[in-house]
Order: sequence, then structure tokens, then C-alpha cells
Amino acid sequence: MLRCSFKTIVNNLAFVVMIALLSLICISSTDAVAAEGTHGVENVNKLKYADPVKDIHLYLCAFHIAKNNPKFEIEAHHYCSMRNLNVKGGDIHQCVIYDSKEAPAKLLGIEYIISNETYQSLPAGEKKYWHPHAYEIISGQLIVPDLSDMGDNALEGFLTSWGKTFHTWPDPTTEIPLGEPLLMWSAGADGQISKGMIEKRDKQFGISSDELREQRKNYGYQVPKVDVPKSIDEIGRQWTSKGPDKPEKLK
Repeated sequence: MLRCSFKTIVNNLAFVVMIALLSLICISSTDAVAAEGTHGVENVNKLKYADPVKDIHLYLCAFHIAKNNPKFEIEAHHYCSMRNLNVKGGDIHQCVIYDSKEAPAKLLGIEYIISNETYQSLPAGEKKYWHPHAYEIISGQLIVPDLSDMGDNALEGFLTSWGKTFHTWPDPTTEIPLGEPLLMWSAGADGQISKGMIEKRDKQFGISSDELREQRKNYGYQVPKVDVPKSIDEIGRQWTSKGPDKPEKLK
């Protein structure tokens, strides 16, 4: 009788221990999944020192080409913040650039955006790092997906702005960033970004860059025609490759 009771007790204890172990495994798994799911805005808001990250308020999608090799093109997803940094001539936008809008994404590099007034005050040796935005805005290649009009109204104020972009992950097909930072540039005329890349991007957002181009005729300007840089030292132009660098009005 005692042996039976003792055996029963041992079996019951073994069962309880097994259930406890299974519970711990389940809890650990749940915690791991929960930990994986706590990235993003909700987790950022819990960080004590995250003000610079929380200041990101603008998402842009466009294309970059390498200044030293315009045939190298890439889809660039910009997440930008703007603060009054006491910059002469206006505010400055600071953007982090990823290769995708979906996580996980590779952090390709950074871009700074300044006004034309600030750009014109720069020394000639500095200007070679800054690219114009006029073509990509008017052509419909630069978009603001969070806005219903894809940025048609908001981007008009950026027509004469300039960007300085370096990709510290020069080739996103590599598993880790390799090589020196790459100075990037913007398209300045039709054909400098391949049709396939534009179509791929448009499909993601269910838009047509050609239709946006038509809508942006409201700006009143002809689409710029600027050749790709002939060298890495060439200074950018906003509207034309030759003559006065001024926009041509639509007739």
C-alpha cells in the first residue's frame, strides 16, 4: 500500500515537473516572439533619448545614381527630419536612406537637403558634392507616398533645393558594407533612370510616374534636360546643360 502511494506520488511529481518545464518553454518562446515584435515606433517611443529619431516626419522615395558611374542606379527610400539648425538661408533636412520601405532594410547612407540660397553661398570646391532636385520632382520620379497627391503640392517648394548624399553601403548586394562611401547623384533628364526601375517602384505604390509628370505641369516649367556629370568634380546644374541655368516656362 505504501509502495503504491509512494509510486503514485513520484509519478504525480514527475507530471507536475514536466508541465512546469513545458510552461517555461512556452513562456520563453512567447517572450522571444514578443521581443522580436517590439521593434518600430512603439519601441522607439519607450526610449529615453530618442528625440532625433522621433523627429523623422517625412518619407520620400526616389532614385540615386553614382556620380562617378551614372549607370549604377538604385531605388532610395528617404526618412527625413527637419530642425532649425541656424543654417543661413533656411532650414536643413537630414535624411537616412534605406534600400527598402519594408523591414528589415539595409541602411544605405545619408542625405542632407538645403535651399538654393544656402547652396549658392557655398565655396566652389564644396558645390561638387551637391546634386539638384528639379528634374526628379518635375518628372514625377520623386514622390511622397504618405500624401494623397504623392507630394505634388509639397514638393514645389523643393524645386530649387540641393542634396548631398553619400552611400556608406555602396553595393547593397553585399552582406556587409564594403569599400569607401559612394557619392550619389540625381537624374537630370529622361533616360538616366531605367524604365524598368521606374516601373518596379511605381508598381509598389500603385502609381504612374508619367501621370504625376502630367500633374506637375501645374508648376509651369519644362522638364529639365541636364547631362550626367562628366567627372566627379563637375558642379551640378538644375535646368539645362548649357547656357544660363534657368527654367524654361511651359508654353
